Amino acid sequence: MKSYCNFNKIAGFPFPLQVIAFLLALIIAFAPACANRENGPASPASSESASPSPTSGEDTEALCCTFYIECTTILNNMEKFNKDKLEVLPENGIILEKCTIIFNEGDSVYDVLVRELMARKIHMDASYTPVYDSAYIKGINNLYEFDCGEGSGWTYSVNGKFPNYGCSKYNLNNGDVVEWHYTCDFGVDVGCIFDADATPTPVN
Repeated sequence: MKSYCNFNKIAGFPFPLQVIAFLLALIIAFAPACANRENGPASPASSESASPSPTSGEDTEALCCTFYIECTTILNNMEKFNKDKLEVLPENGIILEKCTIIFNEGDSVYDVLVRELMARKIHMDASYTPVYDSAYIKGINNLYEFDCGEGSGWTYSVNGKFPNYGCSKYNLNNGDVVEWHYTCDFGVDVGCIFDADATPTPVN
């Protein structure tokens, strides 16, 4: 008797069940690929930071300084103040309360000033001064030099002393206390004597 191959039974299973099993295997195999195609590629994780923190190892202590910005001298010289700027003048003369700021090694006073005011959405205007090879702060919080008389403008101190060079040339040290003052009298009213034709001289 001749033997014929029976295609209705394969490996002992009836043909209809074998077809169903084959189709299910295909669905399971291709389902993940279809799902990924519908959802699209995964979005990269965001690395944005409002204020970059310093790079440090496990044993490296963060570098910190204190910042403070005020213009209280204007309140004592309102007769000379530009009345068009009244809306930007703080009632108590404080633009930035004393706060502790983390900075990176090598940061200058100018670097931290720009970064912090930008993060806090406080206006600042500066320019480069070739004579001193440094940045010059023209305005903070829309309060500019000469807004309160000929001897008015911004100056800074570090640990109570007024450097005789620009803020972009002063590199910060851990624990420094930086204060920005608006002077209405060439620095005399904020504790620093200025010569109108020379660089500022610290008061001992």
